[in-house]
Amino acid sequence: MPSAPLASWRDTSTRSSIVEFVARVATAGSPAFVAPAGRIAVFDNDGTLWCEKPMPIQVGFLLGKIAEQVASDPSLRAKQPWKAVAEKDHAWLGNVITKHYQGDDSDLQVMAEGLLAAYAGESAESFAAKAEAYLRGQRNELLKRPYLGTAYAPMRELLDYLTANGFSNYIVSGGGRDFMRPVTQELYGIPPERVVGSAVALEYREDSGVGNVYHTAKLDVFDDGPAKVVRIWNRIGARPLFAAGNSNGDIEMLKFASASRPAGFALLLDHDDDEREVAYQGGAEKALAVAKASGWTVASLARDWTRVFAD
Repeated sequence: MPSAPLASWRDTSTRSSIVEFVARVATAGSPAFVAPAGRIAVFDNDGTLWCEKPMPIQVGFLLGKIAEQVASDPSLRAKQPWKAVAEKDHAWLGNVITKHYQGDDSDLQVMAEGLLAAYAGESAESFAAKAEAYLRGQRNELLKRPYLGTAYAPMRELLDYLTANGFSNYIVSGGGRDFMRPVTQELYGIPPERVVGSAVALEYREDSGVGNVYHTAKLDVFDDGPAKVVRIWNRIGARPLFAAGNSNGDIEMLKFASASRPAGFALLLDHDDDEREVAYQGGAEKALAVAKASGWTVASLARDWTRVFAD
């Protein structure tokens, strides 16, 4: 039976269910054995692999650019999202995604107008460099930790455990693909080509004979809800055996993986720890109900993890 070095996971039924599942699919001779080529695991990122409160990390990155726009054009202060940025209205900004997961996209559409235009005309390589500099240089002021220090230690252990047992791990996130890629190998052991996420439309242009890829102000794909399943099939071409998420936007992905045969596994994180992180269920109410009805494994941060972040 494969070993289970999940050091930051308490010896609970949650940990046992993970270990037993991996043993079933990775042990030769097991009725549920799956060859390594078929052992695919998909993970949401925001709120699943790293902290998403008080707001998703990429939102802060994009809002910094919006703040620059407000500084150069004060008239923008009269409408959202420029107004919220200028007034430091963190409640409005933080509730945009929560409202989306509750079925209300009114504020998300307003924010998208500003965010899509934020880096229009920027080359893909320049954007990646700026995203990496932001991730390495900024911090979560609520948790008093650098952003790269808000990755969940137990989830990195889970990723490593799956890798050691022949799984190929992918990120399938509503967050920006090109924002995550510069650090996913370092943080999670997941190479850039296995990152599936939201993206703006790109275009090719030549400058002085040199070809480059540039961001436009148009959305290519918002990788959330049912779109996650479609993108998994487009990019991977197979149904994953294992999926992990934390919100209503992950329900379809978790259903897709849990229906895998001969075995499938769905893991939903419950952010119920208000001492070591931020407790919240906003935007996850439906997912928690579906998990209970479907018999998915729910990981309680408070009860199942001995630590949340690496020291």
